[in-house]
Amino acid sequence: MTGARVSIQTEDFDLQTEVAALRQADARVGAVCSFIGTVRDRNDGSTVASMELEHYPGMTEKAIEAMIDEAHRRFDILGARVVHRVGLLQPLDQIMMVAVISAHRGQSFQACEFLMDYLKTQAPFWKKEQTPEGARWVDARVDDDAALARWGITASNA
Repeated sequence: MTGARVSIQTEDFDLQTEVAALRQADARVGAVCSFIGTVRDRNDGSTVASMELEHYPGMTEKAIEAMIDEAHRRFDILGARVVHRVGLLQPLDQIMMVAVISAHRGQSFQACEFLMDYLKTQAPFWKKEQTPEGARWVDARVDDDAALARWGITASNA
């Protein structure tokens, strides 16, 4: 893969376009696994009107690049791509995507799930939701730390 592995952007993305760029007619690819996260209209029992995501430019990309490097070390994959949006988002909007290519499906599935678990706990993003009760920052969840621990990585974010 020759394109950028990480994009942090305000504009939406198209999964088909992203996967096509990741594959680039590579005949070794036998599996593509992807995940798209979207803004939902409820969280922790409250209605969510919008979500705003913030990050530290440069630092966020570097952290995600390191995650992709770790996925390459752990799994037999040919490439990975992460796109994450920042700024103001509405329910139903796409927030982020992970796509992984490999020769076989098992490695793609595992690497995609690994990257999602890693991103959820270790990527430096801050999320603020607008609810009827007012604005609130979204805290890390114990479940997310537990998911990362399955991979032998301990985190204490919650």
